[in-house]
Amino acid sequence: MGLRNLSAAFDMILELGDQKFSRTMGLRHDEHDEAFTLSQNATGHVFQERLHTKCMHDNVHRSIYVDALSLRFVDTEQFQRLRDIRQLGLCHMVYPGAVHTRFEHSLGTYYLADQAITRIKNFQGAELGIDRSDVKAVKLAGLLHDIGHGPFSHVFDNEFLPKILPGEKWSHEEMSVDMIDYIVDLHHIDIDSGDLRRVKSSKEKRFLYDIVANGRNGIDVDKFDYIERDTRACGIGNSFSYSRLMENMRVMDDEICYRAKEARNVYNLFQTRADLHRTVYTHPKVKAMELMLADAFLLANDYLLISEQIQSPEDFWKLDDTILKAIETACQPELKSAQEIILRLRRRQLYQFCNEYAVPKEMMDHFKDVTAKDIVCAQTRSGVELREEDIVVNNQKIDLTRGQEDPVRSVSFFQDYESNEKFKIQKERISHLLPSFFLDRIVRVYSKKPELVPVSSLLPLHKWDGRFPVIFSLLRARLVTEVCPRLD
Repeated sequence: MGLRNLSAAFDMILELGDQKFSRTMGLRHDEHDEAFTLSQNATGHVFQERLHTKCMHDNVHRSIYVDALSLRFVDTEQFQRLRDIRQLGLCHMVYPGAVHTRFEHSLGTYYLADQAITRIKNFQGAELGIDRSDVKAVKLAGLLHDIGHGPFSHVFDNEFLPKILPGEKWSHEEMSVDMIDYIVDLHHIDIDSGDLRRVKSSKEKRFLYDIVANGRNGIDVDKFDYIERDTRACGIGNSFSYSRLMENMRVMDDEICYRAKEARNVYNLFQTRADLHRTVYTHPKVKAMELMLADAFLLANDYLLISEQIQSPEDFWKLDDTILKAIETACQPELKSAQEIILRLRRRQLYQFCNEYAVPKEMMDHFKDVTAKDIVCAQTRSGVELREEDIVVNNQKIDLTRGQEDPVRSVSFFQDYESNEKFKIQKERISHLLPSFFLDRIVRVYSKKPELVPVSSLLPLHKWDGRFPVIFSLLRARLVTEVCPRLD
């Protein structure tokens, strides 16, 4: 076949394709031309945007395209410090694969925030009045939501700060807000003040803010990413599918709702999160090492003034996980005590886990944390003196995000896309195998000295004193009085 015949055949194929497209879409010829022009313009717009993006390869979401404005934040020393903050603190000492950082998680949350807002905009953009500024704000909120985390993530704000600054109301969320303002001012990032305000919080169109940090029911892309990322890194099973949930969401009355058929998947989200807390985040060995790290920071604080650096983002951004190596290799004698604890960590001479006890359901409402003083006052063995500084008591709470409440009762569902009614679903309508209680409170005792483990194990859970287990007597007394409990 000659070139002329080939060209004619190709033109015929294109014309037939255009006619088929018009018939499929029910368009007249002039409407088809208009639709084709709009399609070309949209394609051109996407192509122009892609020219100014950067592709980053992620082991969870694969290719993540970061737009030009977001890159202005990513390519700053304040954001790059997230590469030196491990997502799971010291969990990699028990789960070797858990070495991912806040940097990857922030990019993953950015990606999922983009996916979520794009889907909502495509299907409900005109109805909800979603514009490009909304899309920009949601993506930046996902990218920057964890930029205020301290060294070793939650170890810093959950274990170290409450001990060094008791009563101080500091949170990494508030520091994230301050850090965003600091980055914009320092690097002269050109962003509209209204857009910046919506990145930090959104009173109008609250569903936009819920995409990244959902205070109503806890379902957000932040959890989607860390559950997927953490389960992969630690080799933990994950029955939750975030992609199914995102494919079956819809905004109704300024609230993100989900198709009723996804109710079981929502329960899987909360249950998988609880499993991660129980098996990974609060693993007995992990907590022992976190308690040791907090003690090392406490001992180093007088010399390094770590706690003073939380007051301003200008100082705070300089804190990351490398502080551990800085303490470990310093020559100053003031850091010797902290170095001894870190050396024990390296040699795995950890605080010894003695025992644990789950607080009974009937005591949850009025339960007060058990302290080292309670354990010391309750010792029954003679001949060895147990001091408060010899032991550590860890009071741990694990829930499904809503304390003793069923978290799914805060989630709204819809039947199908033809329905305009949202409703709640009782768990009995989903399955009788779902949990009936949604909170665990666990008391753990650790001994700082191996030789004191037999003495510190004052919680013989398998033994009874005639009426209650010894720990039950201790906890019951803890509910009634603040003084040393007396065991019968």
